[in-house]
Amino acid sequence: MLKRIWISCSLLFFIAGCSQTPEQENNELETTEIVEVDYDDSHSGDPLEGFNRVMWDLNYDILDPYLVRPVSVAYVDYTPTPIRMGIANFLANLDEPSSMINNIFMGNGEMAMVHFNRFWLNTTLGLVGLIDIASAAEIQKPDSKSFGDALGHYGVGNGPYFMLPGYGPWTLREAGDFVDGLYMPLSYLNFWQGLGKWGLEGMESRVQLISQEPILEASPDPYVLTRDVYLQRQDFKAEVEPEVDLDAEDDLDDYLDEIDE
Repeated sequence: MLKRIWISCSLLFFIAGCSQTPEQENNELETTEIVEVDYDDSHSGDPLEGFNRVMWDLNYDILDPYLVRPVSVAYVDYTPTPIRMGIANFLANLDEPSSMINNIFMGNGEMAMVHFNRFWLNTTLGLVGLIDIASAAEIQKPDSKSFGDALGHYGVGNGPYFMLPGYGPWTLREAGDFVDGLYMPLSYLNFWQGLGKWGLEGMESRVQLISQEPILEASPDPYVLTRDVYLQRQDFKAEVEPEVDLDAEDDLDDYLDEIDE
């Protein structure tokens, strides 16, 4: 649960797969100086910021610490690693065909072939995906692509940003992702099977991001950090070239110069 709220908070984390148990480490943060920086927290893509902040508080202060995080940690701690790896590999394999097709739409023929080769290798030699034979053969899994990513690649904007209760960040463009469910084998999943897939993958991702929690906690405005990084991540997945704000870059250079002096 709340998979996307924590995916968006890891500063373009690029976590690969869901098959490793996170190492438990106690990291101490040393703060030598706190610098207050004024910044504009408004965003044209967030017209419902008031509502979204209320939902953020619900997710961040209640649902995650009292439900999502402990359930996810318990799943990882008490499920045998071979079983977890098999489940994660099987579920990830179901997404390969949709990523292949969406990469074709985006003109990424090479990446489409990678997804195709991973799917047939893992489905046949890997016992319907339970074993990641493709990675063992050095065919590493690239980032998955959704139909919404393909839309964004051809100029469709993210649209309004929403913070959904019990779910996390979502943009209007992602409504197009329902198309992915029309591709085999995802089309064979009923509602409850699809919900189970989302939940299991979400628990794995949530635990992997525990080490990233200090980044969010150290932010002066965790909501703004989550929103901005999530939207940047969406554009990155859609392979949208970021617009360069020359004035903002000059201001940043001047600020860094002042620090160095």
